[in-house]
Amino acid sequence: MTYCVGMRLNRGLVLMSDTRTSAGVDNFSVSKKMFTWASPDEYAITIMTAGNLATTQAMISLLEERSKTAEKRDPSILRQPTMFQVARLVGETLKEVIAGSSPNGQTSDDQFRASVILAGQIAGGQPTVFLIYPEGNFIEITDDTPFFQIGETKYGKPILVRAYDADMTFDDAVKLLLVSFDSTIKSNLSVGMPFDVLVYENDAFDVGRQKRVEATDEVFQKISTGWSKALKDAFQELPRYSV
Repeated sequence: MTYCVGMRLNRGLVLMSDTRTSAGVDNFSVSKKMFTWASPDEYAITIMTAGNLATTQAMISLLEERSKTAEKRDPSILRQPTMFQVARLVGETLKEVIAGSSPNGQTSDDQFRASVILAGQIAGGQPTVFLIYPEGNFIEITDDTPFFQIGETKYGKPILVRAYDADMTFDDAVKLLLVSFDSTIKSNLSVGMPFDVLVYENDAFDVGRQKRVEATDEVFQKISTGWSKALKDAFQELPRYSV
């Protein structure tokens, strides 16, 4: 399992993924789940993955291979005119990989299942985020649904729902995601550090604002301990309820 969030703000996109992979209760490892492509003034594309690691790695490898020599390989995510078309291609590739891994065809409880968050901008369009399902279909982010989660989503969602603001700064958005991820890793062993974070400003067509947040990161440690203390203090301030 994993945890990834793609969030849209008025000023751009903020994306974060964990890096933990597990194959049993005592077999944990680190694997990158955020992948980027960019070309100045043309496109900036990011994919985050959750689910079966073999499936997601095969999907990324196929997308990479078909994009290495754009004039000779088709279809390529780097030749699509819109993010919608990129989402269609990623969905088709994901579906193709899952179908190829399942000898009897895809089922609802398929062990090869995976899901994807696709985010970015292509020149002429607006920055956007898509949630792509294992079946290859997808939905796009809206003002009513300003962020998508994949993987172990339930523990980190409450803080996002309560504190999200489309006008918030990138720094505050990253802090919000760090609190969401901190809540998740404290609740589920299948999600773990380090975290990969990417900030994309509207019309930048650049994915250079990336950072890996290690467990020893001083700011993250202050956010984690500060949030725990704030919750305890807030709980003590609530009125007592006698039965």
